[in-house]
Amino acid sequence: MASRPQVDTHRTEDRYARGWHCLGLASGYKDGKPHSLNIFGTRLVAFAGEDGQIHVLDAWCPHMGADLALGEVKGNSIVCRFHAWSWGADGVCNDIPCAKRIPPKARTRSWQTCEQNHLLFIWNDPEGLPPPPAVAIPRINACFAGEWTEWAVRKMVIHNNCRELVDNLADVAHFGPVHGSPASYFCNTFVGHVGYQMFRGIQSELLGDGLIADSAYFGPAYHITRMTAEVDGQPVHTILLNCHVPIDQNSFELRYGVMVKKVAGLSDAQNEQIAQAYVEQAHKSFFQDVEIWHNKVRIDHPVLSEVDGPIYQLREWYRQFYTDAADLPADLHKAKVFERREGVWHTLSEVPADAVSQLSSI
Repeated sequence: MASRPQVDTHRTEDRYARGWHCLGLASGYKDGKPHSLNIFGTRLVAFAGEDGQIHVLDAWCPHMGADLALGEVKGNSIVCRFHAWSWGADGVCNDIPCAKRIPPKARTRSWQTCEQNHLLFIWNDPEGLPPPPAVAIPRINACFAGEWTEWAVRKMVIHNNCRELVDNLADVAHFGPVHGSPASYFCNTFVGHVGYQMFRGIQSELLGDGLIADSAYFGPAYHITRMTAEVDGQPVHTILLNCHVPIDQNSFELRYGVMVKKVAGLSDAQNEQIAQAYVEQAHKSFFQDVEIWHNKVRIDHPVLSEVDGPIYQLREWYRQFYTDAADLPADLHKAKVFERREGVWHTLSEVPADAVSQLSSI
């Protein structure tokens, strides 16, 4: 197999992005069993303790190297299957059978987690710093309202570097050829740790007519879209989840989810039928991208035309997640806006007023 070009001209091959990464539905980890996670170039173990919290530790037992994911959950600890050493949620060994003392060095790494929108998140920082409050995962009110269906989530492995899918945030030119959904209006805004996209389309081959999609990356790996389209004369409102966690530098776990707003006046069964049909259409649209990601290489310096989006500006914004906190640019908080109207790109000095109102509802 031909070798893959470098992911970036800046050396990041041994580094994973700083930020919150989504591990899927939190409920999937609350079965009293340990769950193995092969991410960030290593193996972790996730388990829910009797306190109801989900804890994540390095999986390789510091004692003799066994995989803690083969062990047993007891209380808020996980017990190694090899020698029954018990490891607490804080990563500290709290029991060794028949031992009179626990070695002071008997500890392993505990990873910070949080739950939001019925999803589980894990914090990664190569420097070991905690998450600042400003990067907290925003609440989606629809997740807690009866007017919406629950998340329908699918997981797959993509054999490429995760930066390939992030380019889509600015790649307006691919919507027509790949999705049959050319953009009539498009706008990117990069500010702080958030990258926004506003998309307006006249029609979509799979998702309906009058497509309106407002989306954002909150950090390096968690992407939410609020979308509206008309299908068979009926407006359909959806929220899409697109999140990734790197396995290594050449593969990542991708989770894709859909929520659909229920139609007033219809029964639960009818709404579920509509939702499942639209979920299938959304997945088909998403898999059009997956096929491309599986069959492409990184071009560090792409040759762009006047119809392409702000790819270079997106990559410059995204580089912050691979940069030490002390070396971050001083102007990250200043919004950088790139708008495409009537086929012409404009660089704006401030975020359009309609963008602010739309994006605040994501």
